[in-house]
Amino acid sequence: MSGGLMHKVMARGRWLVLMAGWSASTWLTPALSQAPTPTRLRPQVVEALPGGLDTTPVLNDNNPELIVGPGVLLSTFDGGRPLGSLTLSDPAAHLNAPQTGTFELFSHHVYAGKPDTLASTLWLAVVAAPRGERPVELRLLAGSTALSQSVDGKEAQAPFLPLPPLMPQGLTPVWSGPGSRVATELLLRLPRAQREWPERWTLQPGTLTPLLVLPLPVKGLDPLLNGRNLQLRLNSDGPVDVATLAAFGPEGTPPPPEVWARILAGGLSPKEHVPTPRGAPGRMVYSRVSGVQRGATWTGRLTDPGQATLSASRAPISWPISSLERGTLGTGQVQTAELSALYPGTAWAAHGNYGVTYALTLPLRNDTRRPLRLALALESPVKTDAPQGGLKFRGGSGEAATGPVMFRGTVEVSGLDGPEGRPAGRQGFHLVQRAGQEGPPLGTVTLAPGATREVRVRLIYPADATPPQVLSLLPAPAPGGTAAAPPEAVKQSPVRPLSSDR
Repeated sequence: MSGGLMHKVMARGRWLVLMAGWSASTWLTPALSQAPTPTRLRPQVVEALPGGLDTTPVLNDNNPELIVGPGVLLSTFDGGRPLGSLTLSDPAAHLNAPQTGTFELFSHHVYAGKPDTLASTLWLAVVAAPRGERPVELRLLAGSTALSQSVDGKEAQAPFLPLPPLMPQGLTPVWSGPGSRVATELLLRLPRAQREWPERWTLQPGTLTPLLVLPLPVKGLDPLLNGRNLQLRLNSDGPVDVATLAAFGPEGTPPPPEVWARILAGGLSPKEHVPTPRGAPGRMVYSRVSGVQRGATWTGRLTDPGQATLSASRAPISWPISSLERGTLGTGQVQTAELSALYPGTAWAAHGNYGVTYALTLPLRNDTRRPLRLALALESPVKTDAPQGGLKFRGGSGEAATGPVMFRGTVEVSGLDGPEGRPAGRQGFHLVQRAGQEGPPLGTVTLAPGATREVRVRLIYPADATPPQVLSLLPAPAPGGTAAAPPEAVKQSPVRPLSSDR
């Protein structure tokens, strides 16, 4: 993860790079060493997010983030079982976790080149084979990938552009950073950018099939640093093993299948950032994830306790998005997906829920005798674990934020006020948010006394983000008027039961 954190690139000690967007798992907490801007409290209710994660497996491939050597990145193969004539010589490189049915792959990596080997490219491969004696059909349901920077103009890219805090998504999609692009393309159901990818593969028993082979080049870049984000939704009609592999090779010439077979038969690419043990006190190293997580989609219906609707008069009220250990914003709720299999020395949970879809419904009801106008926002309050009677933000209300970027990505909303007062359909908004920043309103919802409105919110938590965020429902001024005064500080709301097994 980074959101603008200063990360030490470990390519033989030669790099110190300001990585203004590389992501996927916080290294330490607290994160910043500079003197922070003073904070202010916004009194309000903060509740645990209703709903929970499904049980869809995700192959979460992010440790190492910075690849410094070839090898196996993540493998569900059985290290004690040969694959045809191929012997997997290092059982520790494999998780023995075959997949059947629908599953996902999230992969995020960075490569720092060396001036003496500019012609060398880091190649990433996704390979698969049936677990068993019959062929398996593997289908690509959805997928996207992007480099931080393309060096040949052919690969999809998404540089970290300095975008405004809020931009509506239109005919020309908006993104900043490869994680932002990948999540946006999948969220907005855009036509698959990688149209040359097969829609299905027939995997033969005893045979390793490269599904995708993707370059991570650095030639011509300054600094010699590039990243790639990849997300796939797959379905198999039988047990299948999948692995992601890294190899160095000539520029423009992907390694042949026999190279990938040799890489799979070898050992792991070096891992990084050993985590703080679960529950240990003191400074926390989250590390990065390398394993199989349980849960690809969080579905929730945000209502009053025991009710079918949410009273609009409860605004301001917020719910955490991607809350994690030591970052529950006082709710005590950790949304992080657990891991069913992982490599030693890597994160023990999928901190940050990168690539996870949030599908949330707000069935609003105006239970007052006066019209209400509300604003919906995604925000990045100051990270905390303790109840505060609200949320803390940096700087004065309306001031331009100056801290590190915490969120780069797209939110899709339906049900906001549209033309002539009718609810609008699906609208996409790209956000760039800094630490402690109140979110600009995505739109408003105007309700007459007794009126109801269903608002739907979807986002895919992007790799170019640092959790947690909140989804907020706030009082909004009537046109030409002023918003209601904020309430006094309130006691934090207790954790609500989750529907998922956690």
